[in-house]
Amino acid sequence: MSSKRALSSNAKRGSQGASLVKEQQLDVAGNSASTWQAWLHGWVDGWNSFWFSSSDAHTLAVIRICCGAMLVYVHVIWASFVTSFMGEHAWIDQAAIRELHSGDWGWSWLFYVESPALLMLHQLVAIVASAMMAAGLMTRLAIPVAWWMTLMVCHRMTGALFGLDQIVVMLSMYLMWSQCGSVWSIDSWLRQIRGLKGWWLPTAGATVSNNITTRLIQLHLCVIYIFGGLSKMRGEMWWDGSALWYTVVNYEYQSLNMTWLGHYTFLIAALTAGTIFWETFYCAIVWPKLTRPIALGMAFLVHGGIAVALGMVTFGTIMIVANSAFISPESTKRCLCLITRRAKT
Repeated sequence: MSSKRALSSNAKRGSQGASLVKEQQLDVAGNSASTWQAWLHGWVDGWNSFWFSSSDAHTLAVIRICCGAMLVYVHVIWASFVTSFMGEHAWIDQAAIRELHSGDWGWSWLFYVESPALLMLHQLVAIVASAMMAAGLMTRLAIPVAWWMTLMVCHRMTGALFGLDQIVVMLSMYLMWSQCGSVWSIDSWLRQIRGLKGWWLPTAGATVSNNITTRLIQLHLCVIYIFGGLSKMRGEMWWDGSALWYTVVNYEYQSLNMTWLGHYTFLIAALTAGTIFWETFYCAIVWPKLTRPIALGMAFLVHGGIAVALGMVTFGTIMIVANSAFISPESTKRCLCLITRRAKT
C-alpha cells in the first residue's frame, strides 16, 4: 500500500511539473507573440507617421518660389538659343535625338517640331507658367504645366543638359502634388483677403500631401548623393586626395582663384576625403536630428563652394534650396519671420 501511495504521489508531482512546464512554455510563446505584435504595430505606426502625417507648406513654399524663378531663368536661356538647341539645324538634330531615345521611355513632342515660331511659343508658355509658379498664382495648374513643358525640353535636349535642368524638373515634379501655393503666394492672398474659393486654389493648413511631397524630395536627394558618392569612388583621385586640387585648377570652371590651396596639401586631402564621405553617407547622417545639422551644413559649404569658386551659381543655389526640404516648416516660418522683423527695424 505504501508503495502504491508513493507511486501515486510521484505521478501527481510529475503531472503537476509537466503542467507547470507547459504553462511556462505557453507564457514564453505568448510573450514572444506579444513582442512581435508590439514591434509590428510600432513599425506600422512609424511608417504611417513618416509618410502620412500632416505638415504645413512653408518650406515647400520657399522651394516653390526658388524653383519657379530658376525655371524662368532656364527657359529664358533656352529661348535665347532656341533654334540652336531644337531647330532644324540644331546641334543635336531630330534624327539623332530620336535615335538616342529609341530604347527608353523618353518622349517629347519637340521631337517633331522644328518651326522657330512653335518652339518660341513653347518657351513662352513655359516662362509664363514658371513665373506663375514662383508668384504662387493658380499653382495647381501652373506647376504641372511648368513641369511638363520643361520635361519636353529636357527630353529633346538630351546631351546638352546640366545638373540644374534635372534638379528643377525633379523638384517641380514633386511640388505639383503638394499645397505649396497655400502660403506666401497670390493664391493665399486670393483665398484669405479676397475670400475666393475653388478647386484651383490650394488647400490651406497642414495636409498629408505636403508631408508626402517633402519625403519624396528628401529620399530623391539621398539617392542622388549616394550614387554621386559611389561613382566618385571609382576615380583614383578621390582615393589619393587630389580630386579637389584638380577641380580648383580647372580654368574652364574657375571663377575664384583657389590655387593657394596648393601650399596646403594636407588640407586638400582632408577636404577631398570629407566631401566624398559626406556625399556617400549623406543618406545616413541627414535623418538623425543629432547629425542633420552637420549634413546640411556640409551641403551648404559644398554647394556654396561650387557656386562661388566654380562658377556654377545656379546649380549650387538650387541644390542648397533642395536640401532645405530637411528643414521643418516651423523652423522655416520662424526664420523668415525673424528676417522680416529685422528688415522692418
